[in-house]
Amino acid sequence: EMVHVDQLVERVGWDHRLRERGTDLSVGEGQLVTFARAMAHDTEVVILDEATASIDTLTERLVQDALARIFEKRTVIVVAHRLSTVESADRILVMEAGRIVEEGTHDELMSLDGAYVRLVRSGEELVA
Repeated sequence: EMVHVDQLVERVGWDHRLRERGTDLSVGEGQLVTFARAMAHDTEVVILDEATASIDTLTERLVQDALARIFEKRTVIVVAHRLSTVESADRILVMEAGRIVEEGTHDELMSLDGAYVRLVRSGEELVA
């Protein structure tokens, strides 16, 4: 329920066997299943690479809120294009040509008027 995979389960049923690599699911549904699996494991570090890229904006917000609660005491590394995915991060690392060029919170980076601001304005890749 916390990542809204319950709606998928209602649709396909608890006994549904996924095809290899989940080819019978949409990309967004597959990502929700991945979130649910990540919740089931007690890992200290979770890496989310473009985790919300194929999820609509409303579902993304619900998933982000759930993930913030679920992974509150874990280290979460997020790679994302969407500003909404990274702007609430404790620390954002901005990379150019494979090197970290800035780091800080969203507000700190916005006040620098540097690489992060340029990325935000241009819509290029952001890394948190």
